[in-house]
Amino acid sequence: MKHLLLIVPMLHQGGFERVCVATARLMEKYYKVTILIFSDKDINYDISGLDVVNIDVPATRKFGKLGKVVNVFRRVSKVRKYKKTHNVDIAYSFGSSANYVNVLSKAGTKTRVLTGLRCSTDMENTREVSLFCNKADQVLSCSKEIMRELLREYDYEKSSYIYNPLDTEMIREKAKEEEALLNASDMFGNGKLSDDNEGGFVTLISVGRQDYIKGFWHLIKAFSMVLGKYPNTRLWIVGTGDFGGPRKLAEDLGVAEKVFFPGLQKNPFPFVNAADMYVLSSNHEGFPNAILEAMALGKPCVAADCKTGPREILLNEKEYGELIAAKPDGASTDRIIEGEFGIIVPDMNQNTDFDASNITEDDKMLAEGILKMLSDEEKMKHYGEKAYERALTYNPGKYAEDLFDILEKVQ
Repeated sequence: MKHLLLIVPMLHQGGFERVCVATARLMEKYYKVTILIFSDKDINYDISGLDVVNIDVPATRKFGKLGKVVNVFRRVSKVRKYKKTHNVDIAYSFGSSANYVNVLSKAGTKTRVLTGLRCSTDMENTREVSLFCNKADQVLSCSKEIMRELLREYDYEKSSYIYNPLDTEMIREKAKEEEALLNASDMFGNGKLSDDNEGGFVTLISVGRQDYIKGFWHLIKAFSMVLGKYPNTRLWIVGTGDFGGPRKLAEDLGVAEKVFFPGLQKNPFPFVNAADMYVLSSNHEGFPNAILEAMALGKPCVAADCKTGPREILLNEKEYGELIAAKPDGASTDRIIEGEFGIIVPDMNQNTDFDASNITEDDKMLAEGILKMLSDEEKMKHYGEKAYERALTYNPGKYAEDLFDILEKVQ
């Protein structure tokens, strides 16, 4: 069998790390598959039965930029040696730091190289993108929007896109775990929406690390406005990181007792399953796994129309075509769109703002999108059903077949 090497910096957390592990399992029937990592610190994914190689060159802050450059070349040297000694036929990298190592270790090997551009932030460094395009045999993205941008901005045609795999059955099974801990009647309430606060809580949820790209300050500000109409709502933000800023913002807005930060959860699905609605306030995404996972659990979704991902998930082909025709430069919608599979609102400003007195139009539009969903229980039920229907289209079997076709063409 041909040898497929998947290169990823770590397996700690994040969307492309999860996709890397899923890819390894799905491609085992076609190739001998190895995952190569730069550090095995805090592995957070199930890698049992997988061939994982750790070259043990973790990120460093010593000696500033010089230290980083030296680190890159240490990684390149080790990966090139691995490619040669283990007869790697194809190397597919996930994330910018892995892409650097993959393309720079190509020289002197017979390995075909695929670089993965998986987020709009990957497209912001033009020198990086040019390097990855020029040195790779193929650029693989997880959305049509990135492929469109490569053609529009770089005149680059050797790219393909493939949507992330979604194991809906697995997600639904894992969502049943820890039910005693996450009993909905205790933690979330089981009442219905009401303007007079009768019944239980209605919970909004978002999953992601604390990072400016997730735009959680927008979500908390929008939530504070939602409470004005529906005081029985609650907000859960599940993920790792220092949430000092968001916590302080919630306090300043007077909503701290209704916003919860459970931290990193190895299995976040019971939390999502116990919630009523998923909200994505990101200003950058690739192809957001978290919203797809919520849809697999039948959760109605509201999402910001950030540069890649949400529009391709929540709009049908006709709606998507109308949007890109209206915005051929890839810009965000300037209005709320109630798509077939969910609601999208205009993109969120990326400048971090924990000032409770500064409520922007972005915050108001996100609140309006949430209220459009909350205002109608039948609409929420309908969007929950459509979300699950959409989730089923991202099945792992199709991903595996499509990826195999792409990999075979670059050899």
